[in-house]
Amino acid sequence: MSTPTPAHHDSDAPRADRVHHVRAGELDGHAAISGGTVGSKKLWMGLVENPPLSATDNHHHGASEAGIYVVSGHPVFVYHDSTEEVRITAGPGDFLLVPPFVPHREENPDPEEPVVVVIARTTQEPVKVSVPELYHLDGAA
Repeated sequence: MSTPTPAHHDSDAPRADRVHHVRAGELDGHAAISGGTVGSKKLWMGLVENPPLSATDNHHHGASEAGIYVVSGHPVFVYHDSTEEVRITAGPGDFLLVPPFVPHREENPDPEEPVVVVIARTTQEPVKVSVPELYHLDGAA
């Protein structure tokens, strides 16, 4: 029995009926899995490194859920629960979920070690909307 030969296609567009392999070092910026890299329709995955003593701005990811896996370092995820600021310190092997439209920021308080995380979002491309505060100003005049 012979191994089937894949059909030849003139297009460089990613095929929807194949498993795609993105090797280490082949990321497009931070993106590993996206519409641009492998033709993903509903999923974005990437690798993000936050340097020592850094913090992102306050932001949310629109209607997208974000799943985060901590590869190395000890990131701090900060959000507001409508009563007070909440700080979650994570470590290697931990997973976090950031629901849609939840303002948050990521911090790396370590003076020497970078934080490396894998992020998966339920959108084809990364969505990041900067906001001035960590909490919603519903009804503010």
